[in-house]
Amino acid sequence: MENNDKDKGADKAKEAKKAAMKELRVQRKTLIAAASKIMKEQKKDIKAIKNFLNGQTATIPEIAEGAELPKDKTLWYMATLKKYGQIVEGPKEGVFFKYFLSEADKSQEKAEV
Repeated sequence: MENNDKDKGADKAKEAKKAAMKELRVQRKTLIAAASKIMKEQKKDIKAIKNFLNGQTATIPEIAEGAELPKDKTLWYMATLKKYGQIVEGPKEGVFFKYFLSEADKSQEKAEV
């Protein structure tokens, strides 16, 4: 009899957790959709930058123009890509550095294709 009561209590707890999770999903649905939209846009922008840099070096303004992105956004992405080793800072041209894809990133892209 005690096991039956424990099972019923465990079932009620599971159902309560499920209901709470369902409620949270409903409440956060718009936030999740907005975050997903932003992530898709970021992936698209980063892909445009990498495609532009494939096989060439370029400065931030050249990359921004070639990838059709605002310069400030391009600079932000480039700093992130550099931090995670996906691009490498090359020689300076005037006041700007030239950037190119890292060898590790090139080989990873070939593996994905």
